[in-house]
Amino acid sequence: MSAEHQSGKTPVLECRNVERRFGGLVAVTGVDMTINRGEIFGLVGPNGSGKTTLTNAITGFYPPNTGQIILDGKDITGTKPHKVAAMGVARTFQNLALFNGMSVLDNILLGRHVHMNPGVIRTALYWWLARPEEIANREVVEEIIDFLQLESIRNELVDGIPIGLKKRVELARALVAEPHLLILDEPMAGMNQEEKEYMARFILDARAERGVSVLLIEHHMDVIIGICDRMLALNYGEMIATGVPSEVINDPRVVEAYIGVGHDA
Repeated sequence: MSAEHQSGKTPVLECRNVERRFGGLVAVTGVDMTINRGEIFGLVGPNGSGKTTLTNAITGFYPPNTGQIILDGKDITGTKPHKVAAMGVARTFQNLALFNGMSVLDNILLGRHVHMNPGVIRTALYWWLARPEEIANREVVEEIIDFLQLESIRNELVDGIPIGLKKRVELARALVAEPHLLILDEPMAGMNQEEKEYMARFILDARAERGVSVLLIEHHMDVIIGICDRMLALNYGEMIATGVPSEVINDPRVVEAYIGVGHDA
């Protein structure tokens, strides 16, 4: 772990005793999680363990019933999703959220919405106000297209490209928002081994070259072990283990959650 992770700087994200209920169903409870600046933090658990619910609590879609969400030292509990996005949080989704019928380029451009200032006056004075802003936004998009090696499909409709490339396009759309916290919800679902390796490299490069902190929700334990600094395991909405990946995956409670008590060794 780098010196920056241990330097005592304000964490990029803290979840303090977070609980989210849906009626009588407790989806997550008692969750404490801290992500340090520049860290890739893994979040794992069986289906239904509360991973996506916790993510939705962080991003404001389902604010926690109790507990706090702290972003860069500021309490954002209950903040609306668009305001959380404007504070530098971007995410991808477990189920692809691309716009079919639109090109790869146009889908990525949509990620710049948090940096755009639309208005009647700006439109009327396009050549003086809006055009320089549009050029600047497109420069960022072109940089990310090059960064994620999407040049060859930039003008293709997203409908017809393979799922591995669709996931990369969704990552591109998140990165053009220039976030300092990137939340990736199962970015490697449905990928083959080669595609997973590409995606893992892009995530590491995003951290190294763009200074992004990452919350990575993933079922592929080889990926978690390979690129995450620390991790948290959930089961039935509760924390069962947290720490260095090599230790967490060998925790008996994690093994039981994934394999079951009926299996020996």
